[in-house]
Amino acid sequence: MKTHLIAGTCDIADINGFLQTLKGIASGYGITVQAIDASKTAGNEHILAAAEKAVRAVQHRDNISDDLGIEILLYASGNRQIKKALSMGVRNGRNKIVFVVVGDEIPDGAIRELENLVLAADVTGYAREKRAAITALFGITETEIAAVGEEKIPQLVLERVALMGLWK
Repeated sequence: MKTHLIAGTCDIADINGFLQTLKGIASGYGITVQAIDASKTAGNEHILAAAEKAVRAVQHRDNISDDLGIEILLYASGNRQIKKALSMGVRNGRNKIVFVVVGDEIPDGAIRELENLVLAADVTGYAREKRAAITALFGITETEIAAVGEEKIPQLVLERVALMGLWK
């Protein structure tokens, strides 16, 4: 399986319509497309690790959800509960977004269609303004941060993603 990330910003006026557009692109090209709120991501490595672990879980029939996109969200959130994982999804209004595209092959046409939905920007990396959202979502404590340092928050997130597979 191949994975491709497309990141940027976009304004979503109708979330249901937007998700239907993504679903149409995904089914039209035989791929999986998951939109993630990039204001809660700690870098490309975070998203790629989540996608890899989700694909592996599905391949080994060890998945929580029957939908690979939801499985990616579960791993990306480091949480087994779908309701909590959905907090990493996009919503109406201005979004920093990353599309996780997964498939045996990812056609250029699919990439172009998805790229047309966003204004390209590097929004996936960890930044200080993401600290509150990330520490709350992943349950990262001030004690942990004091022990390892602020710059290690992305590694703490990766740890949560890795541990998600063990909590099953």
